[in-house]
Amino acid sequence: MKAVIVEQYAPIDQIGLKDIAVPVVTPGQLRIRVQAASVGFVDGLKVEGRYQTRDPLPFTPGAEFAGVIDEVAPDVQGFAPGMRVMGAARSGALAEYIVVPPDAVEIMPDGLQPEAGAAFRTNYLTALYALSERGSLRAGEQLLVLGAAGGTGIAAIQVGKLLGARVIAAASTEDKRKFAASFGADAVIDYSRSDWRDTLKELTGGHGADVIFDPVGGEISVQAFRSIAWNGRHLVVGFASGSIPALPFNLPLLKGGLLIGVDVAQIARREPLAQARVMAQLSAWLNGGNLTPVVGKVFALADFREAFKTMQTRAALGKMVVRIG
Repeated sequence: MKAVIVEQYAPIDQIGLKDIAVPVVTPGQLRIRVQAASVGFVDGLKVEGRYQTRDPLPFTPGAEFAGVIDEVAPDVQGFAPGMRVMGAARSGALAEYIVVPPDAVEIMPDGLQPEAGAAFRTNYLTALYALSERGSLRAGEQLLVLGAAGGTGIAAIQVGKLLGARVIAAASTEDKRKFAASFGADAVIDYSRSDWRDTLKELTGGHGADVIFDPVGGEISVQAFRSIAWNGRHLVVGFASGSIPALPFNLPLLKGGLLIGVDVAQIARREPLAQARVMAQLSAWLNGGNLTPVVGKVFALADFREAFKTMQTRAALGKMVVRIG
């Protein structure tokens, strides 16, 4: 089978597509014929060895995928060859086949395309866990989404609307702001302008943001916290800007605000009941037609490097997806 293989941590231009053996199904596992896999910010860091944990070399990047079950171990119940599934693993998705345990996948709703299935789990799990479980977002509250046109940003807009919030999307270009508005944002802000906080103040009637969803980091995060409402919650999701901000400790005191970390990689181990609640709600929305995962640009497997490069540019809209097979 064909698979992206990282033999040494390196920039994506130095990573190759190789022919390797199809993985063998062992007890307690399923083999999936992958139809689509998504590329996220963490995948880019892992390839270069810059993520907080390193995958042992050699490895195939890609965590999220959608496809068709190819083979099922005899001891696995409830799954059969031919079933359409979507899921997530630590790595291995940028390949024609992947072997995973059954709890790594769920049945894909009828009518959902593989590309959308591959763009679903991490972004929407992050968004709902952050906004509901960590941020306690309530209907009628003001939600500010930074980096609103990215994969997690668009997911936060959609989830925020489903939770009944008024969503204000902040992005740096006109195309990004239009993209965010097309998926439900009630208002948009250009946070590349020096007076963007004045705009936020006007949009919230002087109240400020009750919840800030922040996958960006850098100085923009500190400025956003300065505009948080009393008892507001600032959700630290990531640092796409490449810079980790330092927040003056007097700001939480003056604002009565909370700074809350969100690490989706630790939810299953530390809060399995919360993960179960979140996934059940997401599945209900998905199967009920209330939520459709947003796909950005789709690439062929041979063009996987372009998917990574596009994801890493400031022009990226939504989640990058690689079509396989």
